[in-house]
Amino acid sequence: MTTLITGATGAVSGALLRSLPTTDGVRLLVRDPAQAPDLPGAEVVVGDLEQPRTLGPAFDGADTVWLLTAMGPQAPHASMNAVWAARQAGVRHIVRMSAVGAGHDAPTRNGRLHALSDAELMASGLRWTIIRPHFFMQNLFGSVNGGTLYGGLGDGRVGMIDVRDIGDFAARVLTEPQSHEGKVYTLTGPAGISLKEAAERLQLIYGTPVDYHALSEREAYEAMLGAGLPDWIAAVNAEYGTAYARGWGDFTTSDFPDVMGRPARSFGDFARDYADRIRGA
Repeated sequence: MTTLITGATGAVSGALLRSLPTTDGVRLLVRDPAQAPDLPGAEVVVGDLEQPRTLGPAFDGADTVWLLTAMGPQAPHASMNAVWAARQAGVRHIVRMSAVGAGHDAPTRNGRLHALSDAELMASGLRWTIIRPHFFMQNLFGSVNGGTLYGGLGDGRVGMIDVRDIGDFAARVLTEPQSHEGKVYTLTGPAGISLKEAAERLQLIYGTPVDYHALSEREAYEAMLGAGLPDWIAAVNAEYGTAYARGWGDFTTSDFPDVMGRPARSFGDFARDYADRIRGA
């Protein structure tokens, strides 16, 4: 059995690869082989989801595909190419990473684009599972500067989830895909939390003062541009911030514990494990 992993050099697929019980029979699709993780038993294949003519060798002989597309306006094009390549190669099951709240009425362009790709996969004739993770806790890396937590989520509470849990969940689905056929999972942490509350918990955990400074959508957008993000990514992330500030992300689900048999990691767990990265040290 061969499992193809797309987005193999990214944070979520990296977490998935660390969570798999073995990387024997795993095939990694990468654009640059020099960036591929060095894993025992894994095969590296060069290809680009935005270049469909490069995908044949990667999908040929694969039984299951982890489909993760880079955030951006070309994401539906990349997903379409992957689904087509999978159909041509006789892939049995695609596990697709979508976005929280994906829908044609989602308040962000990213959510609306993912809705298109979700619908395409559902209608493809392939077996499928769709995973829609909430706001990543790891999005807060580097957010504390000089005793202040900066963020563009207003006072909205968000059911954020640790990327490590997304990896654990995806690994479980990929190792037993038949048990998850036709399922759409929305993954959240165990509780909603606002960034003001997050700052208070960081202060308790770190033993130093941490205040929260809420950024407007414009301020968040400009800060992300200043950090080097492309304009489209910065603008869409700011759109998410506005939606969260209005309460759009204030929910949790039982999907993670129902499948994994344990609760997802708490914000406190994340804060203790990544103290230096949250503070940008």
